[in-house]
Amino acid sequence: MFTLHGNGVGAGIAIGIARIIHRPGQEIPQYKISQKQVSHEISRLDQAFASAGAALNAIKGQLPAEGIGEAHAILDAHLLILQDPVLSQGSRELIDGQQINAEAALQQHAEKLHRTFNKIDDPYLSSKSADLAQVIDRIQGELVNDQVGLVARHEGNYEGEVIVANDLSPADAIELKRHRISAFITNLGGPVSHTAIVANSMKIPAIVGLHGGVRYLRTGDLLVIDGMRGVVLVNPDEVALEAYRRRQLKILRRTQELNLLVNAGALTLDGVEVLLNTNIELPEDIQESESQNAAGVGCYRTEFMYMNREHFPDEEEQYGIYARVLKQTSSPVIIRTLDLGSDKQVDGGRASGAIVTNPAMGRRAIRLCLHDLGLFKPQLRAIYRAAVHGNVKMMIPMISRVDELDRLFFLLEEVKQELQYQSFDFDPDLQVGGVVEVPAVAIAADLFAPRLDFLSIGTNDLIQYTLAIDRVDDEVNYLYDPLHPSVLRLIKMTIDAGNAANIPVSMCGEMAGDVGFTRVLLGLGLRDFSMDPAAVLPVKQQIRLTDISRVRPLVDMLLKTTDPEQVQSILQRINH
Repeated sequence: MFTLHGNGVGAGIAIGIARIIHRPGQEIPQYKISQKQVSHEISRLDQAFASAGAALNAIKGQLPAEGIGEAHAILDAHLLILQDPVLSQGSRELIDGQQINAEAALQQHAEKLHRTFNKIDDPYLSSKSADLAQVIDRIQGELVNDQVGLVARHEGNYEGEVIVANDLSPADAIELKRHRISAFITNLGGPVSHTAIVANSMKIPAIVGLHGGVRYLRTGDLLVIDGMRGVVLVNPDEVALEAYRRRQLKILRRTQELNLLVNAGALTLDGVEVLLNTNIELPEDIQESESQNAAGVGCYRTEFMYMNREHFPDEEEQYGIYARVLKQTSSPVIIRTLDLGSDKQVDGGRASGAIVTNPAMGRRAIRLCLHDLGLFKPQLRAIYRAAVHGNVKMMIPMISRVDELDRLFFLLEEVKQELQYQSFDFDPDLQVGGVVEVPAVAIAADLFAPRLDFLSIGTNDLIQYTLAIDRVDDEVNYLYDPLHPSVLRLIKMTIDAGNAANIPVSMCGEMAGDVGFTRVLLGLGLRDFSMDPAAVLPVKQQIRLTDISRVRPLVDMLLKTTDPEQVQSILQRINH
């Protein structure tokens, strides 16, 4: 038995058998193929070479003609390596001779070429080994074909298993959600990455940021995953196993106690009513929201229907999905338009897109949508049409400028005119709100609030941008601090601006679902929370035990405190 440590996310404790799944950059899979499969593997190899060449040419075409001569030279060198028949032919011969898969053949041949390069005395020629390695990595990436998703490439039934991977994209995690796994662990990732958020919504524990720890694991190992403590026990003895089984039972009893609150109101001790909504990703999640007796859906994240597929969903497909969700509930549903970018990359057709140094700061969400109307308009049309089937609002992520709203509203009028001309049933009075996740909007919330029907605070990105840290980067996510006075002040400014404009202000970020911050947010004036369904009952319990009039003075102290120890001391007083 031994233990691994990382960042714990999700809920509770899981005990299950490990299933290792690989991604490019890790161990290259090797397996035998039949003689009948040889031609297919060679075809896969040839296609991977062609796709890698197309990607390199696309990158080269994006570079300025002048001023980056070295970059042009590197890309030209990589293209020459890629086109050299020695590289492809040697791999083909290994596929045929050893009857192994294309990835393994390419890797074996590459290792042979590396040994040849390393024997060369000429420093310039021997340095080309690094170029070769980069080209090989690109071809391997094409062979594994990330466009279809990590989980989709591994057939089988994962129910009850613990998935072990170097990394998981949010789309991979969504696929795992359908497999009913018991937990997952990864080398990479932070506790507030989108993948971790999905773990919370799945009601399972997960450990991220193991920093290479997964290399010690094998498929078939018995694992205990402690999401609260960030601990993985590998092949535990019977004593440790029994101790964790007792903790599992204790957590189950706690869950049963919380279930008694399903039909209770979210009312504070001093009589303040609070709305508790849910965040969902999949149409079937609406059932979980309803089971928690939530007030409604505060954020339906639509980007996941665009991921792990070759083609975008068209208007009819989206309309059908939205209508199905709305027909399942009489409660309000807020549909967030697609928030692609950063760690949520669309797969179909974008693998050769622009190389972005910092995707969290790049063309994502509304910036991407306003740039690509062919992507955006079908979604807008589908939402307007689906709105006739229920109580729905539309929410726009990552607004940062008032003129973006001007362009958006002009586009919405155009969509409504088209729908009317084409005699579609739609709701012309659909309310439109915005997500406050860029500090510039929070600071100027008084300018944005009068233009919108409601605001929702997206704390995940708001904290990231305010504190200049990448929440996906596990080397700096320890700096992710929801209680930083700047963050708290931006939240309060947004709530105050909404109140002044007489529009609702909710919070849809992970902070809303953390019971450790519930009383702080109530003290700041928040009365509308949106969270993963699994968090509704714990937060409701905290609300029912809170007297806001006693909490507010302590929250005012937090707004003025910079010392971390004092912040924790005040937080402890607030919560206890």
